Amino acid sequence: MDDVLQRQERLQAELRRRGMLREDGMTIYGQVARHRIAPGHEPEGRMDATSLQRRLVACAYATPSPGRGLCASWVEQSFSRLGLGVVRGDAASIYATCRRTDLADLKVGMVLAVDSHPWSTEGRVHGHVGFYVGDDEVMDCVDDVVRKVPLLLWLDTYGVAAEVRWGWLGSIPLA
Repeated sequence: MDDVLQRQERLQAELRRRGMLREDGMTIYGQVARHRIAPGHEPEGRMDATSLQRRLVACAYATPSPGRGLCASWVEQSFSRLGLGVVRGDAASIYATCRRTDLADLKVGMVLAVDSHPWSTEGRVHGHVGFYVGDDEVMDCVDDVVRKVPLLLWLDTYGVAAEVRWGWLGSIPLA
């Protein structure tokens, strides 16, 4: 079993332990507990991205954490390095502007967001947000650490209490 599948299994076990997983495989919040990428619905690969999209990925790597619980600030600071303006708001307000849910529409540089998740007090109130960086990976800022995680694991982890949605930050398309 590969690393992503093992991590998904551990997350499923934790959801069961916390009483957050129903018998039908959904969470107690009515969300899919285990995501999959259906054939023909693969998100964009990094090499298929435009130079502006790849520049945003480089900006994300170059942007340090602004502090614990400040995922949206990290996203805003990474994006502002492109020189296309500053977009402000918490993860929940960014989520409100995201409309897409089909993985085939997920492009490099898009934000993925939820307006609530059960893993922290900040997450329950403000949600969580990160960037899709291509090749089935997401970058985000958690507990004062900028990290890169597998897309499916990010969807499973943060999609427990709310549907994960994505779109261009500030409705500014990079492709």
